Amino acid sequence: MKASKPTAGSIAPDASSLVLRLAVGPMLFAHGYNKVFGTGGLAGTTRWFEALGLRPAALHARVAAATEIAAGAAVTLGAASPYPAAAAIGLMATAAATDHRGKGFFVFKGGWEYTAIVAAASAAMAALGPGRLSVDALRGSPRSGLRWGLLACLLGTASAKALVAACYRPAGTETASDD
Repeated sequence: MKASKPTAGSIAPDASSLVLRLAVGPMLFAHGYNKVFGTGGLAGTTRWFEALGLRPAALHARVAAATEIAAGAAVTLGAASPYPAAAAIGLMATAAATDHRGKGFFVFKGGWEYTAIVAAASAAMAALGPGRLSVDALRGSPRSGLRWGLLACLLGTASAKALVAACYRPAGTETASDD
């Protein structure tokens, strides 16, 4: 039996997935890399996270950088889908709830526009799946569909919510000790 030649309609989802992965993955990787090796380095990222109210800041700086680097690489390669997309959604939800909170919509005013677009693209990526041009496809484990997109959204938002509830203590919200 001869293998059928792919048609334009059957290639479109794979091409769409690849475009999304090549837009989101390297961007995530670059953000993580910058947290470690950018102008202020990891020490600067730690000071920034401390100012945001993420406690302990040094731990969060390292975890955020590692998550962005690992998720960015996995998204780019189309590996372990939908979990890297869930990580991106979690990162963006945390950023929206901390750094971008109360600053309106537009990113040029510090708002949440950017984080929403990256999270939405990540959710679409998870639902679309990594496509045939991916590590997951080579391994025979490409996952796609609404349930995978919903899983990525659920994992990402739940992890962000838990992190913010447990570790976000912006200035002025600490309670006095009863010592």
